[in-house]
Amino acid sequence: MSSSQQQPTGEPVYDDRVYRSSMGVVSGVLLLALTAWLCGDAVLRGSGSTPWIALAVALCAVPLIVAFTIRPAVFANDDRMRVRNPFRIIELPWASVDAVRAGYSAEVLAEGAKYQLWSVPVSLRERKKANRQRLRHEGLRDREQREPGRRVPVPAEPMRANADKVVEQLQQLAERGAERPGAQGGVSVRWSYEIIAPAVAGALLLIVLLATR
Repeated sequence: MSSSQQQPTGEPVYDDRVYRSSMGVVSGVLLLALTAWLCGDAVLRGSGSTPWIALAVALCAVPLIVAFTIRPAVFANDDRMRVRNPFRIIELPWASVDAVRAGYSAEVLAEGAKYQLWSVPVSLRERKKANRQRLRHEGLRDREQREPGRRVPVPAEPMRANADKVVEQLQQLAERGAERPGAQGGVSVRWSYEIIAPAVAGALLLIVLLATR
């Protein structure tokens, strides 16, 4: 467990646990490298308006790649959860959280609204595999009970999908922290203009350049 910080109430608040998709980060790095290579080559070797078009494409594409791959993350401590999605940052004190659940996507329900957790992707294939192993695990348990004299190798814990494990951890944090003095308050949502502004500027510049060729 990470180091703790002391609140005015005297209760320790542990540093944030961070949940993000390692696959998303890897994909983002590869896409950024590909974008840098293609646009860089166009800037260095292109003629006429081509270098400017390449710069406009990069200005629009890079923030979007970062927004949908590297940026998404969930930060959770004893008092609250901060959800960093592609274009918004949602801060949710645990007292405001009604539930954290995973269906076809991971999401948190709070104050009558629903917010998706982009950094916790739900894999239906992984979930089906986990369910098959769970059924096998239960079957071995039943066999062990029916035949107590026969030793049947039973795994200690059945496999679970990663999204389901993360959602369960967040739900437990929400239930434990809901009554803490530092966990009170409402949901706050902030738009990420540092992502939106350059992407929009790049898109507008690209439209103007293509229209005036």
